[in-house]
Order: sequence, then structure tokens, then C-alpha cells
Amino acid sequence: RGIWGWIFFDWAQQPFHTLIITFVFGPYFASAVAPDAARGQELWGLATGIGGLMVAISSPFLGAIADASGPRKPWILFFSILGCLGCAGLWFATPGMESLAPVLVLVALALFGVELAAVFNNAMMPDLVPRSELGRLSGSAWGFGYLGGIVSLVLVLGFMAASPETGRTLIGLEPLFGLDAASREGDRAVGPLTALWYVLFALPMFLFTPDQPRRRMAGVVRQGLRQLGATFRRLPSERSYLGFLASSMFYRDALNALYIFGGIYAAGVLGWSIVEIGLFGILVNMTGALGAWAGGRMDKARGPKAVVGVSIFSLCACCLLVISITRSEVMFVPLEDAASRLPDILFFAAGAMIGAAGGAVQAASRTLLVDQVPRTQVTEAFGLYAFSGKATAFIGPFSVAAATAFFSQPEFALSSVDAQRLGVTPVLALFFLGLVLLPLVKNQRGARA
Repeated sequence: RGIWGWIFFDWAQQPFHTLIITFVFGPYFASAVAPDAARGQELWGLATGIGGLMVAISSPFLGAIADASGPRKPWILFFSILGCLGCAGLWFATPGMESLAPVLVLVALALFGVELAAVFNNAMMPDLVPRSELGRLSGSAWGFGYLGGIVSLVLVLGFMAASPETGRTLIGLEPLFGLDAASREGDRAVGPLTALWYVLFALPMFLFTPDQPRRRMAGVVRQGLRQLGATFRRLPSERSYLGFLASSMFYRDALNALYIFGGIYAAGVLGWSIVEIGLFGILVNMTGALGAWAGGRMDKARGPKAVVGVSIFSLCACCLLVISITRSEVMFVPLEDAASRLPDILFFAAGAMIGAAGGAVQAASRTLLVDQVPRTQVTEAFGLYAFSGKATAFIGPFSVAAATAFFSQPEFALSSVDAQRLGVTPVLALFFLGLVLLPLVKNQRGARA
């Protein structure tokens, strides 16, 4: 029950990433709330970048303090409440609203709360199973989370989010609860739905998963910060640990940016509707579940480093393919038939590959991190892991936002489609940097891979 409770937390969190960040609310914000798609991509990058920066600043210190104090569940509860409040408030993001600042603040708050709750939940993993089973546990949990993303996405597309033109959902039904298609209430409802889903399915972890005992609380902040300071001083001499943090900092940032802007890119460059983006999201989550499951088995057989390396290489190829696709081009070659569906087919194929590789690399990364540190410092390590990802997490979204804004300037005379297309190119450079640094990392603490 404790293991399944922990696994269900991934199921509880995944709709935030699936419904809000990537496939429903993000594209809705860019296409209907913001003035235009390029400006929407820019602002979305700003909001998610600020949220990531907040995680980067706070996670290492909080993780060290949690290691000193013992239990992780109180931290998970506090940050889960913040994340759920941010998600629920997105209901008020109406089409064409005058001030976008409240929506951007809520997105940043939701990301801050959900991501920090994940830091403390991840730190519980090494206490649940032996080291030999960590890869399989992490892969199974990540795959199960993707299945939760699929179920939530099917629920939204089939029963809640309707086309403004037809007033019908993907399966031809009127939206549940009388949600108005014209004012996009089905798309906005993913905020409260995500919060409710999170509360319901996080309960098994709180009820059944064992936690660390509470230690002496006197001086816990000083003790935690002292331990963190010692870790920072020791890091330069721990080549594998430092190499992993640096490598993962780049490839996870690139992957997060790819997820954040994938739906927005499809809406702006290929002209996809929310329904088409939703179908794309179902496919990505299905292949993500399979990739995480298969990656967990490969992790057990070959070690997590091999899984990470193969996945990053695949993601580089997928990213290049995505950038090469527009409505009139494939692999940078113009199409003769303007009505060709080849761009859509290849974009779906690239998304399927991104889902599989992304699921595998994220699951294997948790195991590879555990290999770098003693068990007594695992929460601090996941805090540094979040820091290393979020310290540059704002670079991915900010660089996409900056590149999009740069290429949108009148002197370049580029269309909104081309500005979006060129704005995504920094993601490819981040993947490459992560791949270059990976050889520094060892599979197990003190053992060569």
C-alpha cells in the first residue's frame, strides 16, 4: 500500500503538466486569452520561467532542512495547497481579458507549488524498495502518471472542452455541467479539475506511504543549512554528482521547454485546434507511459545512464524534425501540395517519439540521482536536482520567449509562424549541452559505468 500510494502521487500530479502546461490551457491562453499566438508564447514563457526561478531559489535550502527534520509529508502538503490554489484560479482566465497579469501570477504559483511538492515526494523513493528495484519503481510510477494524463485528457476532450464553432466535444456531446463553448469554459475548467484531481489521488500517499520519523527540531534550520553548505563545498571534488547535476540541468530544461511550447507551437505554426492538440497529447502520454515502463526495465538491465543517453539523442533528432515542419514545409523542403497532411503526420510521429524518450529520461534521471548521494542526503539531493533544473528552467522558456520576440520585430519581416518556429531553436542547443556533459556521470556511487 505504501508503494502504490507513492506511485499514485505521479498519477495525481500529471494532469497539471498535461492539461495546464502543455495541451489544453497553455494553447488556449496563447490562442484566445493573449492578443496573438506569438505574444502568447512570449508571455507563457515569462510565467513558467518565473515559476521555475522560484523553485530554483528555494528547493536546495528546503530540501536540506527537510533532511535534518525528517518527515517529508508536511512539506508536500503545504506546497500542494499552493499548487492547487494556483490551478483553481485559472478558471477566471477569460478570452480576450484586459489584464493578463493575474493569470500569469497564478500559473507561476501553480508551477511553484506542484514542482516543490514533487521534490519532497521524489525523496521518499529510496526508502520504499532496494536499490536494485529503484529503476523499475521510478519507471512504473512515471508510466502510471502518464496514464493519469491520458485519462484526464480524454475526460476533458470527450466531455468538457467543446469547439466554439460547433458547441460539441470531440465525441460529439454537449459539454458537461452546462459549460459554455463560446466563452471557452471547457478549456478554463481544466484548472479546477486539475486541483480536484490532485487532492483526490494524492490522498493514498498521505494515508499509506511511510515517512521518515520526526527528529529533534531545535536548530534544524541551522543544521540543514550547514549540511547544504558542506555539500556545495564538496561538489567540485565529486565529479560524477556535479556532472549529473550539470547535464540534467540542460536536458531537463530543454525537455520542459519542449513540453511547455509543444501545444502552443502546433496551434500557431500548424493551425491546430484544441481538439487536435488534445489528440496529440493523448498520443504523447500513451507513448510516454510505454517509454517510462520500458525505460525502467532497461534501467534495471543496463543502468540509468544508458537510458538517459539514448533518450537525449532521440530527443535531439525529434526537436530538429519539429523545427523543420510548417504547414508548407517538411524537413525544410517546400511542399507542392498546400493541402498536404504530411506535416500533421510527421508532427504526430515526432510527438510520439518525444513522449517515449521523455518518459524514459525522466524516470531514469530519478534513479541516476539516487546513485550519486548517500541515503541520508536524498531530500537535499532532490532539492539540488530541482535547483539544477530550475536554475536554468527559466532559461529555456525565457530564451524561447526572447527568441520569439526578437524574430517578431518588424525589421525581420517574418510572419508569426516563422517567428514561432525560430523561437524554439534554443531548445536544441540545450539538449546538445546535456548530451556533451553526460560522460562525466557514473551509474552507481563509486562504480564506473
